[in-house]
Amino acid sequence: MNIIVPMAGRGSRLRPHTLTTPKPMLLVAGMSIVSRLVRDIVRLLDQPVINIGFVLGDPVFFGDEVVDELQQLAKEFGAKAHIFRQFKALGTGHAILCAESLLSGPTVIAYADTLFRADFALDSSADAIIWVKKVKNPEAYGVVETNDKGEIKGLVEKPQTQVSDLAVIGIYYFKQAADLKDELTALMDEKLTRGGEYQINDGILRMIQNGKRFTTAEVSQWMDCGNPAITVETNQRMLRILETEGELLEGTYTNSNSTVIPPCYIADGVEIHNSTIGPFVSIGQDTRIENSTIENSMIQSHCVLSGVKLKDAMLGNHVKYNGDFSVVSLGDYTELK
Repeated sequence: MNIIVPMAGRGSRLRPHTLTTPKPMLLVAGMSIVSRLVRDIVRLLDQPVINIGFVLGDPVFFGDEVVDELQQLAKEFGAKAHIFRQFKALGTGHAILCAESLLSGPTVIAYADTLFRADFALDSSADAIIWVKKVKNPEAYGVVETNDKGEIKGLVEKPQTQVSDLAVIGIYYFKQAADLKDELTALMDEKLTRGGEYQINDGILRMIQNGKRFTTAEVSQWMDCGNPAITVETNQRMLRILETEGELLEGTYTNSNSTVIPPCYIADGVEIHNSTIGPFVSIGQDTRIENSTIENSMIQSHCVLSGVKLKDAMLGNHVKYNGDFSVVSLGDYTELK
């Protein structure tokens, strides 16, 4: 089994946090988005993962530190890491073709901007599977259109009339990924673009037209990391899930005259003094907090916070913050005094 993770985007909606850190590498509930995504996919599969391909953008932004972390991630699952580059933003289909050497045999393709929870077995009789979630407002999403057998017959982007309430979450399984490679290659050869970009949906539609059988697999939880407010909400939901699953959320940290209200993720080396933390707070390693009250917030590593009252906040790495604000979104190396 191969896994391909296209993650070359700059995450502009999550700025300023993604000015210095690629979005998939941001920590949510103590783990990077891409690490949690890959881990949860591997947990669902009934076959060993041999190769994991990561499609990155410009090496100036996705540099050696990112590559090293991704190589270590693949190693955790006994897989070989493959690093590919997408130097031009030519669409989702183009990004997948950047990993052309891995497009053979059973393959999962997963975009690194979403987290999920699911419990199902892959349908071995299907040529491909698209993972979906039932939503109340399908007009805001791309959805699958199915026939009376539950097989996918079409994909509709933001339908204005009722087509389906099953939204595509950005994770796909292909029994034979070479079929997708052939169709995406044909799209590029014929220069069939949408807004100047080559899209995976067009490759999938060609596969369906050529008789390939697509089915759906519905996830129970789907969490987005599109902008700071939604990412903070996803952090809250993930902490609640992890607490229910019994995952250890607190490392070795210093607590001096402070109250921690679970669920919270607290990394090793954190110091908390005369403060109230939680619920739903994630704190990165070697952060110091004193005389503060923090609820439903994300704080990355090596921060120094004093006398702050935060709710629904997202702070980057190396932030120094001493002030009287509440809802904030601060990128790396910000100082408020």
